[in-house]
Amino acid sequence: MNRLNLLDRPPVDGGWTRVAPWRPGLFAVIALTGHAFVSAPDSWSDEELTQLGVDGFGGAHDPRVLVALAGADGWIDVLDQILIAEPLAEPGELTERHDLNDHPRVRRARELRSQVRVFGDRTSVLVLGRGIAGYLEAAFEVAPALRGQGVGRNLLLEARRLADEPVVVAVSPGNVASTHAALAAGYAPVGAVQLYRPTVFS
Repeated sequence: MNRLNLLDRPPVDGGWTRVAPWRPGLFAVIALTGHAFVSAPDSWSDEELTQLGVDGFGGAHDPRVLVALAGADGWIDVLDQILIAEPLAEPGELTERHDLNDHPRVRRARELRSQVRVFGDRTSVLVLGRGIAGYLEAAFEVAPALRGQGVGRNLLLEARRLADEPVVVAVSPGNVASTHAALAAGYAPVGAVQLYRPTVFS
């Protein structure tokens, strides 16, 4: 089964490609320009997914597709845009913070990613873990009093400094502040992702 390379440019053909899930029990629909990538339980055949409406021109993210794949009691995450950046050849400044392991942002990261590491200072937290398509994924949170001051941008720059491989960040399309932070930190949009966990999978 194919492994998704977010830095590749797939054919703009309206088609879709099946990819392996990168975490047991966690599946995803990813859309790049004109082509979609789907991880789904083995109980779904490629023909059934196509009949469901999966395609590369928006059909893969049709809410009815996700509901069918997840099942009535499954979990469906929000639709996020994916942005990606190369690592920076600069030393990182943040220290690893094991005392922040109970932070809500960290708890969520551990549910969705592996090899999670936590960095931060007194006002913010940066989480790095093996996430979307097996890439190093960054997530961050800024103290409310410091928002709008470039802290988010600096955290995402720090993620690039702490990495030795490309870093991705998933941002809600409506989160304009975080989108601006990612763009200012040198991340480029490549597509969209929606995670889901079926009620039962095989």
